[in-house]
Amino acid sequence: MDDQRLQVSRGATGQPVRRVGFPVKRAVPLVALAAAAAAVFAFGLDNYLTFEALRENRHLLTDFVAGQAILAVVLYLLIYAASTATSLPGGAILTVAGGFLFGPWLGTAYVVVAATLGATVVFLIARSTIGNILRAKAEPALRKMERGFRENALSYLLVLRLIPLFPFWLVNLAPALLGVPLRTYVIGTFLGIVPGTLVFALAGAGLGNVFDTDEGFSLASVLTPEVIAALVGLSVLSLTPVVYKKLRACG
Repeated sequence: MDDQRLQVSRGATGQPVRRVGFPVKRAVPLVALAAAAAAVFAFGLDNYLTFEALRENRHLLTDFVAGQAILAVVLYLLIYAASTATSLPGGAILTVAGGFLFGPWLGTAYVVVAATLGATVVFLIARSTIGNILRAKAEPALRKMERGFRENALSYLLVLRLIPLFPFWLVNLAPALLGVPLRTYVIGTFLGIVPGTLVFALAGAGLGNVFDTDEGFSLASVLTPEVIAALVGLSVLSLTPVVYKKLRACG
């Protein structure tokens, strides 16, 4: 079989027992991602994913973007996608940096493309390794939840992406374990991260003034009550199709 390997052994009664497994080679991409993340911390590269590092290197970065615009964009996309794929905790800083270096609109576009690409890599790897195994061994209650999620996958994905309470890495993995189609996952990820990305990119676009005045800056200050309320409102709106289906079924 493509997704699973069925192993047959003899139980205590002598009857064949079917066990679900997968070839070791399928785990290679997952191990590679874990090794890459470990290497980042081992070599201290995570120290560059901070606001202070951005402040200290601001002139070097802006000069590089001005002199090597295309190369700067390519490197930014690769770094952001790799950061997302390895589930590093510097996504918000990279998004702010995108707004600072490229402006709010281009910065948002670059982040959305790179984050969607990195998240899709994680999704595909998780689905082809642990996803199939867990679904094969799932209890009936989990299977029922999986069916319900898949019926309204796009709406639920939008909610998970819009509300900043859910860790990005967790939302990357959960749909793979619940059997969400790739196309739905990509669309939900791409659209769902646009509002939040724009908020952080807009904050990044104003970092020049913050640096010049030596004022303090924190990511928490970006998510004001008004911003959170707007994101929650969008998430509620994205549930409209689910509510409509429920009302139609009851009617």
